[in-house]
Amino acid sequence: MDKFIVGGNGPLTGEVASSGAKNAALPILCAALLSDAPLHLSNVPKLWDINTTKKLLSQMGVKVEQTGEHEISLDAKPITTHIAPYELVRTMRASILVLGPLVAARGEAHVSLPGGCAIGARPVDLHLMGLKAMGAEITLEGGFVHAKAAKLKGARIVFDTVTVTGTENLMMAATLADGETVLENAAREPEVVDLAKCLRAMGAKIEGEGTTTIRIQGVKALHEASHAVLPDRIETGTFLVAGAATRGKVRVTRTDPAMLDAVLVKLQQAGALVRTGTDFIEVDMQGRRPQAVNIHTMPHPGFPTDMQAQFMAMNCLAEGVGVVKETIFENRFMHAQELIRLGAEIRIDGHTAITTGKDRLAAAPIMATDLRASAALVIAAMMAEGETVIDRVYHMDRGYEDIEGKFSALGAKIKRVGRQF
Repeated sequence: MDKFIVGGNGPLTGEVASSGAKNAALPILCAALLSDAPLHLSNVPKLWDINTTKKLLSQMGVKVEQTGEHEISLDAKPITTHIAPYELVRTMRASILVLGPLVAARGEAHVSLPGGCAIGARPVDLHLMGLKAMGAEITLEGGFVHAKAAKLKGARIVFDTVTVTGTENLMMAATLADGETVLENAAREPEVVDLAKCLRAMGAKIEGEGTTTIRIQGVKALHEASHAVLPDRIETGTFLVAGAATRGKVRVTRTDPAMLDAVLVKLQQAGALVRTGTDFIEVDMQGRRPQAVNIHTMPHPGFPTDMQAQFMAMNCLAEGVGVVKETIFENRFMHAQELIRLGAEIRIDGHTAITTGKDRLAAAPIMATDLRASAALVIAAMMAEGETVIDRVYHMDRGYEDIEGKFSALGAKIKRVGRQF
């Protein structure tokens, strides 16, 4: 199993390009199941989760062709099964996104209940509630969801909590349903908007994405389309926070500043000079130590939970006391114990973490516990005296493309090694 060795670092400086967004690419890959015509995608990141999804779709009979380094073409016409097996689904929660498209286009789905990062309960009951409202017959047996419907019907669906994958699953299912489907209290994340953009290119009739009410008029069939996946706002934010934590100057290109308003406000509060253009963001700390900031995670357009760990790492190195309140996932402070091993001063009180910043941390062997925690540990390790060994970095490979290469390009002392016995 791979691990990272990270050396104590000076300020990160330089420029790095954002990859395509994992959380947009995964549902868009699943959208190929809605049509018998090809779907051509570009700006698809090279990640474990992408590979897992490709394997899952291929196993179902979808023709998946890697046409370029970041380009994929999919053809679901030869699909042979509606089963998504446990062996693949258990490693990645986003696999549940095949459920809606399979029921809508193939009339049936047999999908294992999902796995993924151990950051708390993320039930799929809202997905199932929505499909039932659209006329699907749902049974749960042996760890599988079995959904069946000769033809889905349009319905008004009100989510009692905001759910990104639930919104995406039901939006995809509704594209082929009879009549109009209205999703109320829908997720507003940029990745939901990007999925709607792709579906519209395929011939779907969707309006209201990016607001709390999405309306979908069902059509008889979708057609061939091409779509470029939007930039990864979390990867972008991770490199910007790393620049701020190390008192450096980092520019991220091929990104979209409009997706990161809440993050950029917090970086400015930390003392960073923030410059933006149509496709870049630059953070410049001018050699200064960051100021601690308070974070309260919320659904978009609030502060993203996927940036919480990175800001906690920065707060550990900042001047003053920072308070982080996590309202999305109940187990998302597991990285705090690893940061404490590096000498960070953190106190956990329920869903709140209180950090008192230090000028430097101290190297220690630590372990990644989930995807975003991995990035936070790298940021902290770059500001620790000595060499820090980070184990279980496969979590990072699920969501960051060549992160050690990109950090190295900014001057970081980081290398990947295999496990030594």
